[in-house]
Amino acid sequence: MHYIRNFCIIAHIDHGKSTLADRLLELTNTVKKSINQLLDDMELERERGITIKSHAVQMNYKYKNDIYTLNLIDTPGHVDFSYEVSRSISSCEGALLVIDCTKSIQSQTVSNLSLALNNNLVIIPVLNKIDLCDSINYNYVLEEIMDLLKCKKSDIIIVSAKTGIGVKKILDEIVNKIPPPKGDINAPLQAIIFDSKYNPFKGIEIFFRIKNGYIKKGQKLQFFSTGKTFFANEIGNLKLKKIPKNKISTGDVGYIISGIKNSSEVIVGDTIIEFNCSIIKKIKKLEKSKPMVFSSIYPIDSSRYEELHKSMDKLKLNDASIYFTPVSSPSLGFGFHCGFLGMLHMEIIKDRLEREFDISIIVTIPNVSYKVHTKENKILMVSNPSNFPDFGKVKKVEEPYVIVSILTEKNYIGNIISLCIKKRGIMIDQKYFSYKKVQILFEIPLSEIILDFYDKLKTVTKGYATFDYNFIGYRQSNLEKIVILINNEKIESLSILSHKERSQLLAKKICKKLSSLIPKHQFNIPIQASISGKIVARENIKSLRKNVIDKCYGGDVSRKKKLLYKQKKGKKKMRKLGKVEIPSSTFINFLKIKE
Repeated sequence: MHYIRNFCIIAHIDHGKSTLADRLLELTNTVKKSINQLLDDMELERERGITIKSHAVQMNYKYKNDIYTLNLIDTPGHVDFSYEVSRSISSCEGALLVIDCTKSIQSQTVSNLSLALNNNLVIIPVLNKIDLCDSINYNYVLEEIMDLLKCKKSDIIIVSAKTGIGVKKILDEIVNKIPPPKGDINAPLQAIIFDSKYNPFKGIEIFFRIKNGYIKKGQKLQFFSTGKTFFANEIGNLKLKKIPKNKISTGDVGYIISGIKNSSEVIVGDTIIEFNCSIIKKIKKLEKSKPMVFSSIYPIDSSRYEELHKSMDKLKLNDASIYFTPVSSPSLGFGFHCGFLGMLHMEIIKDRLEREFDISIIVTIPNVSYKVHTKENKILMVSNPSNFPDFGKVKKVEEPYVIVSILTEKNYIGNIISLCIKKRGIMIDQKYFSYKKVQILFEIPLSEIILDFYDKLKTVTKGYATFDYNFIGYRQSNLEKIVILINNEKIESLSILSHKERSQLLAKKICKKLSSLIPKHQFNIPIQASISGKIVARENIKSLRKNVIDKCYGGDVSRKKKLLYKQKKGKKKMRKLGKVEIPSSTFINFLKIKE
């Protein structure tokens, strides 16, 4: 145990975490020559150039004639994947805080640092991309890091992960500064599950870190929460390939394959114990993720619902932060109402379902969860507008608020304040990190930032701003439900909740957008928006027309009138009996309607 070091790499997005991990793997001879983003094994990660999943890998490093085992976890940098970071931090004693020399400290740098300090991790600051940095910016960023961490200049390791400059010093500092894991090898087994993955041939692969005791191959084990028993058919360490072993001891990180097929039996954050063990205490439980954005997912081919259900179960093994529950819609059939950590998280889940499981899906309008107080003194949590009770029965509605932290240059303060006020924000603080960098804190309703806030923030600051947000609670708000009627039929999948000040304007926008998205039919289609039972906006889609009197040349005019009357009668009947077919592309393009 004395020769084990468990650490993770944390940083803001695109500060060079994955590149640094590549160099560490090369220096420890784990790989001979690394390809870029070696640990990012998902196709989506390589395409987008971001880390989506935390990736664990074991390295061996020789320091002063001793061989040390270094367990590294490379973490995501985007705010939507902060749950991955918190799970990784729970399995480590130290963290490398990577800061881009050209961009300096950004919002997720501060957020991830706070997570690490709350878990009592030893922080090693790393200033990256020194090969791209000029001397003025270099000294300015060093001062910012010293201010943030209250450390000395000599504590900061200056590197270029791309070229390998200074990277060896990081390995020496990991050995010297990060403490070995604590635990008792002779105590009863306690191992925390920090991740899992579905393998179609071997069942569920469980990734764990042992706090006390040891695990032997073939040993009978048990999950603390579910009580489910299983055998450790295969155990081993997580190098670039899984390396089977006969025994894994205290402080080490590894995997178990036991042939478990049912995804509900494996819970991330649960504790693995020996079968019939007398331990009644589990390792500190990982906090459950709190979904921030809600949306419904339906298969385009309704016959593939069961296949989608199984795919969602398998995906949840690899991404414990997704929440889903069955739901049905008259227009879209059976699907799932899902909770996501943010808009990017929702996009990634959609892409993974389509790529990894080959299922084409429809995603409905994103929304948030509201707390509804009824006149019968009941409190309902409503995350789907279609489940919202009649406003006549509602005493008050509370919506979720978040505290938004924006880091930017001082030149853009005015633009940011104007944007946040338009989004119903309340400014609570303003802090200067240095003479030109400032942090602005706002309290804003979550519904105002989930769609286009980030895009607009980048526009008003010319890209020189980063933001992070944290949930702070529910507050009373004046909301209205916009119900969409197509051909006098309610389409609950297109219902939306909006603040009273802008609900009528939004209703008009929705009707206009839908009139261009829904194709023409053989009859006129009215599109209406209703608020509290009152129609506030309307658009018409004109019917497809055919010249029925084209064949009537010559003769009496009554002949033409007879044909036109017959057509009019048929159109009227068709409008009553005809069904409007809404293509799946309508729901996808509907997401582009922004307040």
